[in-house]
Amino acid sequence: MCGRYAQSQNVHDLVAEFEAEQGPDTELPPDYNVAPTKEVYAVVARRPREAEPDVPPTRQLRVMRWGLVPSWAKDPSIGSRMINARQETAASKPAFRRAFARRRALLPADGYYEWWAPPDGPKGKNGKPLKQPFYIHSKDGSTLAMAGLYEFWRDPTRDEDDPRAWLATVTVLTTDAPDTLGRIHDRMPLLVAREGWTQWLDPDRDGSADADALTSLLVPAAPGMLAAYPVSTAVNNVRNNGPELIEQLPDDEVLGSAEGMLF
Repeated sequence: MCGRYAQSQNVHDLVAEFEAEQGPDTELPPDYNVAPTKEVYAVVARRPREAEPDVPPTRQLRVMRWGLVPSWAKDPSIGSRMINARQETAASKPAFRRAFARRRALLPADGYYEWWAPPDGPKGKNGKPLKQPFYIHSKDGSTLAMAGLYEFWRDPTRDEDDPRAWLATVTVLTTDAPDTLGRIHDRMPLLVAREGWTQWLDPDRDGSADADALTSLLVPAAPGMLAAYPVSTAVNNVRNNGPELIEQLPDDEVLGSAEGMLF
């Protein structure tokens, strides 16, 4: 799964990098501990609500809440359990299939965190090994474009003209991690290469009818693209935030032996 990530770029740089024609009205602060239910940036392609079908969709950078709330949900709290969607079932699972069909997104990230339980590390009160967090990022420092799905949920308790009547939420698509990353965690976010952004975001491309072609755009990171190293357990607490969370942990502070775990 992908349960935490870092995103520190400002809105202007993201609009330029993802070639968006429209940005959000508000800017999010740098966040080195993005957690479920937080507001995040998402790149989408949409056309105005009243636009004719022949009007091309525009690429936009929007602010959404992490944790997808299906349009049919009775309670938005379900979103806290919908932070990830498995690639293998997203096109058919009721919670995600409508979003996979028409509402696909990219989530910019500096990198993401996963946790590894070293067999020779210290143990907690329950007798199980304490987990060592790792920060996983592109070796060349480039932004990761994580594949996502988004939805709009209507709050029936608010008037239609209330700006809080609609909640926009997003989820991250995941897949099996390759052998190297799989040693840390067996799942990882799916990434979309730049040349696949337009096809993936295109709302006119019906995911329910063209699921295989769209899924082919989603690939694990190319071998050698990502680097991983241990970081402080301070990231375990969502109240901690700052660039120090992605600093590599000295060997003598790592929980257990990390030999063979750095790449």
